[in-house]
Amino acid sequence: MTEKRPELHVGLEPEIFREYYYLKEELQTFCQEQGLAKSGSKAELNERIEHFLRTGKALTDSHKEQKNARVEEITLDSVIEENIVCSEKHRAFFSRELGASFSFKVSFQKWLKSNAGKTYREAVEAYPEIVAKKPEKIDSQFEYNTYIRDFFAANQDRSLQEAIVCWKHKKALPGSNKYQAADLSALESR
Repeated sequence: MTEKRPELHVGLEPEIFREYYYLKEELQTFCQEQGLAKSGSKAELNERIEHFLRTGKALTDSHKEQKNARVEEITLDSVIEENIVCSEKHRAFFSRELGASFSFKVSFQKWLKSNAGKTYREAVEAYPEIVAKKPEKIDSQFEYNTYIRDFFAANQDRSLQEAIVCWKHKKALPGSNKYQAADLSALESR
């Protein structure tokens, strides 16, 4: 008998919260109900909720103050600002410089965030190499994709429906959401 995943509620211990997988929609609903910001990535929501469960207070958002300090016009010689937020203004600039096929890949966004102080010219020059690299791992907000990929790498003869059954079983358990051969036991109880 597997342990049932606890509901996300105010009294939940932060350590228990981190042990389980919650959908982004569940995280957003909890944030909305508690008066917390519900925007951002799944990782940001998890951090915000864990802080709230631990302290009972909202995590202060330093991004709000820094959004007002953004550059007015972006040129090749403009300096990449601290805590850059990839906005429509940034998208328009990079599309103009790199072509209509430009998109904000996660790897490029990470490069921008970790290279504050460099120029946008350097970003334009670095972009082709950055996006050409195959990511070493899928970001944590894509746990489902990682699980399904690993499931099929180990079980090429299985169906997507079977992979989903195993995923649903796995995410209801505490701990890691990485695929393991033991997850196939969820197919036996169907």
